[in-house]
Amino acid sequence: MFEFLFKSEIINNPNFNYGESATIRNQSGLNCYKVSVKEWTKKTNAIGIFSKAGRYGGTYAHKDIAFEFGTWIINNNK
Repeated sequence: MFEFLFKSEIINNPNFNYGESATIRNQSGLNCYKVSVKEWTKKTNAIGIFSKAGRYGGTYAHKDIAFEFGTWIINNNK
């Protein structure tokens, strides 16, 4: 899933922080490493996915990211 997020941001976001994303990418293979959506967007300047707290809050993503995530979840639960 991270690969899709990286590629999507690189293609669609001119302000994407590639250096920080590479650090997250390298650490993502570790079982003990976790990254929240807020942390991801703050560190990498991501625009394709974001999270809001409070009433009417939630995690929102571009439809391409949402569909890719759904496909990823279905395939990993079989």
